[in-house]
Amino acid sequence: MFCAVIVAAGQSRRAGFDKLAAPLAGEPVLCHSVRAFAEAGAERIIVVCPQARWEELRPWESAGAVPALRVDGGERRQDSVLCGLRMVSRDETWVAVHDGARPFITAEGIRACLAEAQKYGAAACAHPVVDTLKRADAQGCCLSELVERANMWGMETPQICRAGVLRQALEGANGEEFTDEVTALQRLGLRPRLVHVGMNLKITLPNDIELAEAWCARSARK
Repeated sequence: MFCAVIVAAGQSRRAGFDKLAAPLAGEPVLCHSVRAFAEAGAERIIVVCPQARWEELRPWESAGAVPALRVDGGERRQDSVLCGLRMVSRDETWVAVHDGARPFITAEGIRACLAEAQKYGAAACAHPVVDTLKRADAQGCCLSELVERANMWGMETPQICRAGVLRQALEGANGEEFTDEVTALQRLGLRPRLVHVGMNLKITLPNDIELAEAWCARSARK
């Protein structure tokens, strides 16, 4: 068994609208993620979000019989994750940290990532990079540096490990800022396993919700 910490405390500045509340296939984006973790067998789902968002979106309804709890977030993502982790009572519990704006994660994908975490100590959903990579300067002009894409992965969520280990990694940050849990875990010497589980889009930019709707419509026609 495992617990889920779904991070949904952001302000959606890049999207320009509340991406977690955006309707997708008949329900808010956030609720898709909550339902997936309930179907995957989570024993508890902790949603890190403001009270107003909790009341508006009612994510506990998507959790069904799985207890769903709310906690306020912090200033940074890692602070919000820590707020969620403090709701997990046992250090040995496996915890899956997930971005609420990734509505396409499936129960099967979650269970696959959990299985790899239990085997390797930690795991994260990710996808192999297939695009040509370029580094640019502050003006957006290409630099001459060659960025090799072999063995490069784009990070996703969920990212899964023992609750106590992740808490230790984040509490020992010493002012360092982490954009994901894997980076924090690497500071402890862990080598999380990367798992490709298929479509796992994060709603970030304004046209992402249109892409997500198109994917849902395509899937419904199959």
